[in-house]
Amino acid sequence: MVIWAFNFLVVKFGLRYLPALTFASLRVVAAGLFMLLIAPLTARWPVFRSVPAPDAAALPPDPSAGASSRAKGFSSARRALWPVGQDLFVFFYLGLFGVAVNQLCFTIGLQYTNVTHSSIIVGLAPIYTLTLAVLFRLERLTRRIASGMAVAFSGIVLLASSTGMTHRSPTLLGDAITMCGSLGFAVYVVLGKRVAGRYNPLTVTTWNFIFGALIALPLAIEQFLTNNLAHVWRAVPWQAYACVFYTALFSSTLAYLFYFWLLRYLEASQLASFSYLLPVSASALSILFLGERGSLLELVGAGLALLGVYYIESARRS
Repeated sequence: MVIWAFNFLVVKFGLRYLPALTFASLRVVAAGLFMLLIAPLTARWPVFRSVPAPDAAALPPDPSAGASSRAKGFSSARRALWPVGQDLFVFFYLGLFGVAVNQLCFTIGLQYTNVTHSSIIVGLAPIYTLTLAVLFRLERLTRRIASGMAVAFSGIVLLASSTGMTHRSPTLLGDAITMCGSLGFAVYVVLGKRVAGRYNPLTVTTWNFIFGALIALPLAIEQFLTNNLAHVWRAVPWQAYACVFYTALFSSTLAYLFYFWLLRYLEASQLASFSYLLPVSASALSILFLGERGSLLELVGAGLALLGVYYIESARRS
């Protein structure tokens, strides 16, 4: 959670030196390279071979910042690192939604919104996932779920209206882009059920990042040529490259490995409880280091949004 909380600040800081599309595409490609290098090593460790693959509701947390999801149970997993042919297309669209769309939109969205708004929207990932699960008829819509969703989305409306709901709102565009990224991750969680029971989490994550990196690679090359980075890379401060390195290695790769390691000792629902600390800690860090100041309306909206998530998840865990 510390890694993901600082991720908001690191991205915000890196956007001061690099265009959003450049930062986002480099981050996704670098994360895929890191996972490609690390996965063969960690696959030999007993802790990752023995962790079973979760069902769709217990897939890994949001790689952009850290929204977790709840476990329904576990099933046996194939320990091989290489997927069978028919599952390659599944990993492709999981990489598209869960990595490329999710992380690109998260990074670009932060250019137009503040950390408080972004962290709350990302923290509501369980609501988006549950909404899609209901639409796909994987979950039954109960009165408690419906009321919790209504409370959470009313919090989002208040959060967005705190800066005005007009097209000139300074954060509305960033909020919308960030939500698109979170919806991409929700699609990833729901559709991930097709392979979650056949492969261990390390295999799923590795191939998702590989395909996500391949999808983002043309954009990264285009940004590299457009911004003439081959000639001006020395003019870019080292802090910008450090930010890309942090988001690719720590926020994506290592944070995922920590998550899978913890699944050996904790239930996914217990890990999900820690995700409530993310919006609070990220907002506090933004006040300390970025000078952001929230309004009373933002505070009320954030409280309602998190209350809606807790209202639904507390009953499901019990």
